[in-house]
Amino acid sequence: MIREFCVEEGAGSRIDRYLSEQVAEMSRAHLQKLLKDGGVTVNDRPVKSSYKVAEGDKIQLDIPEAVEPEIVPEEMDLDILYEDKDIILINKPKGMVVHPAAGHATGTLVNGLMAHCRGDLSGINGVMRPGIVHRIDMDTTGVLIVCKNDQAHNAIAEQLKVHSITRKYYAIVHGVVKEDEGTVHAPIGRHPTDRKKMSINEKNGKDAVTHYRVLRRFRRFTYIECQLETGRTHKIRVHMASIGHPLLGDHVYGPAKCPFSGLQGQTLHAGVLGIIHPTTGEYMEFQAPLPEYFETLLKKLEQD
Repeated sequence: MIREFCVEEGAGSRIDRYLSEQVAEMSRAHLQKLLKDGGVTVNDRPVKSSYKVAEGDKIQLDIPEAVEPEIVPEEMDLDILYEDKDIILINKPKGMVVHPAAGHATGTLVNGLMAHCRGDLSGINGVMRPGIVHRIDMDTTGVLIVCKNDQAHNAIAEQLKVHSITRKYYAIVHGVVKEDEGTVHAPIGRHPTDRKKMSINEKNGKDAVTHYRVLRRFRRFTYIECQLETGRTHKIRVHMASIGHPLLGDHVYGPAKCPFSGLQGQTLHAGVLGIIHPTTGEYMEFQAPLPEYFETLLKKLEQD
């Protein structure tokens, strides 16, 4: 698709900044990639992101057509909390992978979304992650937002970037947490020796903040609520383990042997997600009830 502009105002601006204002549905990162790939010309010549536009410049964008993802749509019984033309909120079950990856080509949430949305999903995150603006781990349950178009995707991604989204998680951790509430502020990055794990990494980690609040104390465990400021891979799992309270069932960051047989992975549930709607500007909050296995565990712990 070809888009053309003639510069009338904004002379002296970097071309990536100028275009991000002219083409609101494309992110600046997307535009910079287009510039790098030679997809933007000024007066019939390719330019770099640093080029400063001049009055009268004729700009042409050659935007590649979206590639149809080679993902097999699969009919699934998705637990849909809310849906409109821009967004869809899903209550993800335990054991479901969010998007196709090595070893998980089918049965993912994206496979189900491809069937449900009939291809109406944003393409910003690439052909393997249509609509996906954030994700939760395979064994974490709860609310996840998916975007149906690029404009919605950019709006939600920006809210994630500036930490304005409300995200509350519920977890059961090992040990009795003494403080009623607290904050873990420690950077998270790849583990220095085990690349499949994350860890507190002062040197190369990214800033990460988790606020926690005790909801109920048991004899050997604690039921807590965690509120996120930043989204990092395995953040709650790493942060709670770092203060001596790994999540129940988390064999990666906690004890290798789970005290409850049959428990599949960490006891973690994304219970609340609050956003500013990308079109209406209205604040909306969505809740996913605790899954049955979680409720059963809480009852067992009360009797322990």
